[in-house]
Amino acid sequence: MQNIIEFLKTHNEIRIIDDELDIELEIPHIAYIEVKKPDSKALLFTNPISKRLNKKYEMPVLMNLFGSFNRLDLLFPNHQNIAGDIEKLLKFTAPSGFKDSLSKLKNILNFRHIFPKKVKKNLQEVVHLGENVDLESLPILKTWESDGGAFITMGQVYTQSLDGKIKNLGMYRLQVFDKNHLGMHWQIHKDSTNFFSEYKRAGRKMPVSIAIGGDPLYTWCGQAPMPYGMYELMLYGLFRKSRPKVAKCLTNDLFVPYDCDIVLEGFVDTEKFVLEGPFGDHTGFYTPIEPYPVMEVTAIRTIKKPIYLATVVGKPPLEDKYMGYMTERIFLPLLKTTTPALVDYYMPENGVFHNLILAKIDPKYPAHAKQIMHGFWGVGQMSFVKHAIFVPKSAPELSDNLAITEYILNHLDINDLLISFGICDALDHSSPHYAQGGKLGIDCTLAEFGSECAGGNPKNLRDSAESAESKGESAELKAESVDFKNLDSTNLEILSDLELLAKIKRDYSEVADLRQYFTHTKNPLTIILIDKKTRVLDHIDAFNPRHCKIVFALDSENNDLENLYMLLWRIVNNIDASRDIGIKNGIALIDATKKGELEGHLREWPKDVVCTRAIVEGLVERGILERDEELWKKYQIF
Repeated sequence: MQNIIEFLKTHNEIRIIDDELDIELEIPHIAYIEVKKPDSKALLFTNPISKRLNKKYEMPVLMNLFGSFNRLDLLFPNHQNIAGDIEKLLKFTAPSGFKDSLSKLKNILNFRHIFPKKVKKNLQEVVHLGENVDLESLPILKTWESDGGAFITMGQVYTQSLDGKIKNLGMYRLQVFDKNHLGMHWQIHKDSTNFFSEYKRAGRKMPVSIAIGGDPLYTWCGQAPMPYGMYELMLYGLFRKSRPKVAKCLTNDLFVPYDCDIVLEGFVDTEKFVLEGPFGDHTGFYTPIEPYPVMEVTAIRTIKKPIYLATVVGKPPLEDKYMGYMTERIFLPLLKTTTPALVDYYMPENGVFHNLILAKIDPKYPAHAKQIMHGFWGVGQMSFVKHAIFVPKSAPELSDNLAITEYILNHLDINDLLISFGICDALDHSSPHYAQGGKLGIDCTLAEFGSECAGGNPKNLRDSAESAESKGESAELKAESVDFKNLDSTNLEILSDLELLAKIKRDYSEVADLRQYFTHTKNPLTIILIDKKTRVLDHIDAFNPRHCKIVFALDSENNDLENLYMLLWRIVNNIDASRDIGIKNGIALIDATKKGELEGHLREWPKDVVCTRAIVEGLVERGILERDEELWKKYQIF
């Protein structure tokens, strides 16, 4: 990490902060705000302290290391080419003869780097064992006011199967319980949990080692979504074109990179669980207190001048935006092996990855997109995706937010949504059951196969209105008067926000305000804020299909109708497709409010992650942070 810091200095990519700053809230709040700036820097805090423990640390804290595209290019200069290397690895077959061997020689030479090389010596010369182990000797951060304690947030967690044949490198939050115990936040779908079950059945303690720092690539590999049985550290060799060097730990039989700044060794007792949390996580919400395994730390090893590497998670955008982007690009070939029609995919940062994915495909027949949706929901980490929108290869670039949104709204059919049920991220708070919930698939590809596959021949609203009036019916169309499924959205009567609000409030008095967006498309969006007293979906008849098509309902508290970035974050976090989507008479009403007994939601609904204002104001007064009310409002810092 010392070398990385010097490297970043030469490129003006790091800010050195020498002020004494508390590892509880102060340092994390600075990093949380910094990463949201368009010109964010890596941050090195040279004088961390703990006011609670009355302690000063000699070990500096490094944050926001991955927090810009420019730093990604500097730290991983060939990352754009790795996707091709992975594709070659996946398609590699044994040479069929001498000529074929020559043509494949380059690939063979590249692949020789993927297997770790065991070395006898490691660089961690400072060793603390047994009674001398003290996790509080490390500047481990408490990020949020309601967090259950301090958490290691960028630990490389090394584990292996009971027989030692399968190795895994993961990244999980790790709560400090006392001087030698850590909470292991192993979600039920993770590889480490599979290993844990093996050790439990065998009645044995499970060895675990946690490395911090070293080459930043080790950390990125820890969050890479490799298939079960493939060791994430193999990616290192593809990047660096040299084998990762690993050395044996002192108190267990695991091997970790020889040059990491800090190594924690120990064992997990498979019979012991401790309540872990709460923790303000990458969803932007606190996750609840739940029982998780505990690691007893038997050794702490460090190099002579270690750097403590950490990250902060919460509301987007954060470092995971940039780490996730690299993951998204690199693992496209892997997804294509299970989904040959896939052209590209994109995970918007404010969709917090698993909550929203856009996919571009080359469909071969009607409903091909729906077939692929089921495939996505059954493969690896894609199985956690809550909302998937599929467009054809002729659609605009997926990352062109305005153009792709317009395309989707002009090509979706609200009467043809795929709602399924399956596993979801254990951090998802909106699902009716832990790690199980609804999934929404939207197929915007049917126009590729003609109008007969895209909803039939639309009828004209005005003709229907005239017909209704000629029969003495009200011009305010009733449901039975119109074929709403085939209603031509181009004939919508778009009212002003104030006019539409007045009309809706006649039948739904809980609506406090609204905004309309994309009114020039076939499926305009209406976003309403409500002071909820009754079930949202019970009010679907308050919305006239003459004036709106897709309606999102959110709570009045903590939502800004002008801030689409944060509204999307809130919506995809707060809805469960199996419970919160109502479709009737040409209207789609989506309930993105907090859920509770009204909806039969019996799980705890968490609080938003926000900064402590007094901490931020104090940092502004000290000149460490600049006052930026516009940025604070945009990303709902408070």
